[in-house]
Amino acid sequence: MRGSLRLADRVLAKIASQAAREALVDAPGREYVPRDARPQAGVSVHREEVYVRLSVELGYPVDIAAVCRSVRRHVAYRVEELTGVAVVGVTVEVERLHSRASHVLEEARVR
Repeated sequence: MRGSLRLADRVLAKIASQAAREALVDAPGREYVPRDARPQAGVSVHREEVYVRLSVELGYPVDIAAVCRSVRRHVAYRVEELTGVAVVGVTVEVERLHSRASHVLEEARVR
């Protein structure tokens, strides 16, 4: 059978965002990140290779490098597994850190 399949960039970005969320679910300090915080993803596709850019929020204190490494590995694995497209780079940007103190303050405001 002949043909081809092209996934829209927004589809790849949505898959990458969900994969990042999967990786962050059990990350240390995750309980301090607001429930509505979602990883943001963007992708660039060049000659059947995907580059992913992620923006995440993390709880603090946490080993930022270890969490970012874990997110990069998981996102690359899941995007390749689900789409068959080679992921050649995943960049993780930590947009915000949430501490225990800020979490307590936010909860106090909500009540």
